[in-house]
Amino acid sequence: MTTHFITAEVDLQETPTELEKAIEAELQKQGEPLRWAITSVDEAQQTVGVEAVVTTSAE
Repeated sequence: MTTHFITAEVDLQETPTELEKAIEAELQKQGEPLRWAITSVDEAQQTVGVEAVVTTSAE
């Protein structure tokens, strides 16, 4: 298992619950999220910046 630090950009959602689900779905594309945080919000573009640590299985 290896860990990776990643950043992602996710579209803002109508509710915090929907935003959390969208973030987790985006992070799952890179691996299993260990932790993540919203680090920026771009109101003009309607996006949030996310930094995360994910794990992937060793190949």
